[in-house]
Amino acid sequence: MQSYQLFINVTKEINLKVGKLGKFIFPVGYYVYTGSAKKNIDKRIKRHLSKKKNLYWHIDYLLNNDAVQIIDTKKSQMTECNLNKKTKGIIIIDGFGSSDCNLSCKSHLKFVKN
Repeated sequence: MQSYQLFINVTKEINLKVGKLGKFIFPVGYYVYTGSAKKNIDKRIKRHLSKKKNLYWHIDYLLNNDAVQIIDTKKSQMTECNLNKKTKGIIIIDGFGSSDCNLSCKSHLKFVKN
């Protein structure tokens, strides 16, 4: 299993419902989302880059907003949770993208800076 990170820019404050997680405010700024793929990581990243998709994962709800853009991506051989733990940033939404987490990560989305 490979992991990846999406480096995301939110250009205006967003009040957004994220699936069953609830409604949240995303402040303007930069975020890092850490995910993984059992196979074909390039296909997973390409899916995230696409605006036309069914909203399935927490990150889909955020990326579907017009004020949000992926500005960079990075692949890693580290496990998703280890990579996430090494990533600096503030957790603003508990449980975001970490429902299958095995290292008790509070969230796989981190607010980096505004």
